Amino acid sequence: MTDRTTGEQASTGAKGPDELRRQIEQTRSELGDTVEELAGKMDVKGRARARAADLRDKAGALTVQLRSSAAQAGHTVHDKATQAGHKVQDRAVQAGHKAQDRAVQAGHKVQDRAVEAGHKAQDRTLRAGEATQDGAARTGRELERRAQHSVPAPVRPVVLAAIRHPRPVLIVGAAVIAVAVVSWRYPKK
Repeated sequence: MTDRTTGEQASTGAKGPDELRRQIEQTRSELGDTVEELAGKMDVKGRARARAADLRDKAGALTVQLRSSAAQAGHTVHDKATQAGHKVQDRAVQAGHKAQDRAVQAGHKVQDRAVEAGHKAQDRTLRAGEATQDGAARTGRELERRAQHSVPAPVRPVVLAAIRHPRPVLIVGAAVIAVAVVSWRYPKK
């Protein structure tokens, strides 16, 4: 018999039957272990199954890790997109405020110019009204002067009243003209 570790012949015998039994048991145990190792190496299907199980376990662990990484990356992308969205929204709000401020300023300018134009138009109208009043007053004075000199004395007070208060005279004159036109247009039969 040879020793496994050194490869030399084992020492000569046992020192009694108990020692011999113990050596036999040890040899059987070593021989059983060796047989199991050889059987394990010869069992290709079993080894392939064990290897497949290992690979499945590793793939499952890798899948879990990849899912976790993907979820984390998704959260990161979501957070960055949310931040970018907030930045864009803030910039849009700022641009809206700027546009609103510019519109308000433009509105004030237009309003100021409209007020200026209104004042100018009012001033021109006032000057034109004053000029018209002055012209009417001069015309009225001139008519009164002519009426004083050229209208006969019995009719003079009526003509002067008509010059001073032309509206009633114009109304009466329009009524007389209307009666004349109607009577001329529709003569009695």
